[in-house]
Amino acid sequence: MKKFVKTIKNIWAIEDLRTRILITLAFAAIYRFGSFIVLPGINPEHLTALREQTSGGLMSLLNMFSGGAFSNASIFALGIMPYISASIVIQLLAVAVPYFQKMQREGESGHRKINQYTRYLTILVLLIQGPFYLMNLKAQASGAILVNETTFFITSSIILAAGSMFVLWLGERITDRGIGNGVSLIIMLGIIARLPQAFGQEMLSRFSALSGGGLVMFLIEIVVLFAVVLAAILLTQGTRKVPVQYAQRMVRGQQVGGARQYIPLKLFAANVMPIIFAQAVMFIPANLAGMFSEDGASTGFAMLLSDYTSFAYNAIFAVLIILFTYLYTAITMNPVQMAEDIKRNNGFIPGVRPGKDTSDYLDDIMSHLTLPGSVFLAMIACMPAFAGLLNVQQEFAHFFGGTSLLILVGVVLDTLQQIESHLLMRHYDGLLETGRIHGRNGSVSAY
Repeated sequence: MKKFVKTIKNIWAIEDLRTRILITLAFAAIYRFGSFIVLPGINPEHLTALREQTSGGLMSLLNMFSGGAFSNASIFALGIMPYISASIVIQLLAVAVPYFQKMQREGESGHRKINQYTRYLTILVLLIQGPFYLMNLKAQASGAILVNETTFFITSSIILAAGSMFVLWLGERITDRGIGNGVSLIIMLGIIARLPQAFGQEMLSRFSALSGGGLVMFLIEIVVLFAVVLAAILLTQGTRKVPVQYAQRMVRGQQVGGARQYIPLKLFAANVMPIIFAQAVMFIPANLAGMFSEDGASTGFAMLLSDYTSFAYNAIFAVLIILFTYLYTAITMNPVQMAEDIKRNNGFIPGVRPGKDTSDYLDDIMSHLTLPGSVFLAMIACMPAFAGLLNVQQEFAHFFGGTSLLILVGVVLDTLQQIESHLLMRHYDGLLETGRIHGRNGSVSAY
């Protein structure tokens, strides 16, 4: 406790860090306030059906990422996810399209161009996603629209797009003037905003006479939750360090050796992307089977894929996560490019010849790291299903694993690392006595 109080005093004593934290809290408060501002022309009392729809399935994840704004028909209903989708597409294009590959190699100017293209694509996604959201709103709560529908669709589509871009602006301001990790923090705020309600519902259900279990079962849930969080932290920080020695050179007849450095190859290089891709794939057949077929077999198939606690669902889900982990790692971690970069900087891996042998060596290490990493990732992703089988409420079960838990753990680690770097730079003690906090990677993104 004494160490914690001292750390808080040290943080408050650094004027720049104090200002950044206060700015971050102010922008976070603006975002949460906007999540409760309902679209003009909507009667909030008629949104019960929409809230029921977002209580389960993929809709519950979208509602969680938006901090409840999705079910509130808020001006921030679409949240930051359209920007995330656009970023994913641009990342894939940067691997497959030479034009984007060239921009990536142009340094800061290339990154600015890529960011601009990402914003343009985000606006396009918003103009498509906004009307679909409004059509779903009309279907779920037709009595909620109080004005002319044509006018409502046009104005609300513009408001939703503007609201989402404003959320993106808030995230960028947090990155520039706040504590950093702006977009990641926006996502985390949406997720963690649902935690108190989910925790309260789970506590009430366990203490009720109908569900049983009582205090003992609730305490077991908390212990398991902490164990899963610890496993997620270990998975996020797992690395394999490959030593790289700079080539030696002769200076005035004396042999000068280069300093040895390391390439940190991550056990968890793909982050949460495989889970996001797998969830999207699992959502498609269930909805198609439900929309276009009415026979019992198709209905049963749809129920099978929509029941996230069934064995078949989780088996297919786990296989997809493993496959997507290999795919995304192969796209983002290019051993040939890494070998060329090492050679270009006059470096080499001790005992391995430069060029093809180096790329084969790095590829072999990544293959060995990806398998256990993908299996652990699949296990954590399936933890909400095990929690559901133990009668844990669905909203609270989402925090036992999957995208929500991994994003929370990753963003918290990155944010603490940012704070610790400010403390160490000004010769204060770090946040931990046992060692420094390690973020997930050099990137500040949570996706």
